[in-house]
Amino acid sequence: MTRMIIGGAQMGGIQKAETREQVVQRMLALMDQAHAAGVSYLAYPEMTLTTFFPRYYAESRADFDHWFETEMPNPQVQPLFDRARAYGMGFSFGFCELTPEGQHFNTAIVVSPTGDIVLTYRKTHLPGHAEFEPERTHQHLEKRYFLPGDTGFNVAQSQGVQMGLAICNDRRWPESWRVLGLQGVELVSIGYNTPSQNNLSRDEGPEKRLYHHELSVCAGAYQNATYAIAVAKCGLEDGYHMIGGSMIVDPDGFVIARATGEGDELITAEADFDKCAFGRSTVFNFAQHRRIEHYTRIATQTGVEVPQ
Repeated sequence: MTRMIIGGAQMGGIQKAETREQVVQRMLALMDQAHAAGVSYLAYPEMTLTTFFPRYYAESRADFDHWFETEMPNPQVQPLFDRARAYGMGFSFGFCELTPEGQHFNTAIVVSPTGDIVLTYRKTHLPGHAEFEPERTHQHLEKRYFLPGDTGFNVAQSQGVQMGLAICNDRRWPESWRVLGLQGVELVSIGYNTPSQNNLSRDEGPEKRLYHHELSVCAGAYQNATYAIAVAKCGLEDGYHMIGGSMIVDPDGFVIARATGEGDELITAEADFDKCAFGRSTVFNFAQHRRIEHYTRIATQTGVEVPQ
């Protein structure tokens, strides 16, 4: 039987002027709160170390290389690894990765309580666009600055739990969840930076965006009988607003902890990972009920093809 207190470290906006060291101090403050609350595993948001720079256009992509990390851990984030090791706490967080080969990824990692990186994930479902589009209320240029991830959706056992990662837009795609579910995932950590306004639709503001966010996470957790921590970087960032809505969801798809504001905030819940077994032995017993002979389109067709 594995039980632990799990936490989400929601963070308010990170301004362009903030240094990595200043951001890490905010992360450490949340980690201290988590330790005082008995948290054994703590999830931080997507792109935790920097502002969400894909809202800005640069003619040369290399002009934004300073937002990327070339090694992990590095001296700026080492205090986070050291503090977590001293607390015996596992954690995850997202950052922008520049590989030795010059590739740019939107990345997240799971770190064990001993300070070892046990899982690396690179964002698969990049939203937005690659070129400046003046008709948008704001730019969302992830396709300009990042490559689609090359890791796939994998799990790793840490702290006696099968852990998986997803990043932001991945949570909206059922394929992300199901691939993790097929590996027996018990805890999915999802960091996100979600603008409060759909930049192509004035009708989709914060209320709809929060609804779709919660719908996606609750459905994914329920349909794969897993706990999920969805944690935001949110509020005002360089004058732009992003939704909060950080939450922890249980394997029945119920929200068991929820952030109340849009700033730095810790949320916690006790997770009994034995609860994952019920859903996957009944309604979502994949071995008994899945019929992969009818799912060919999912892995062989990308866009919609209307039968003629």
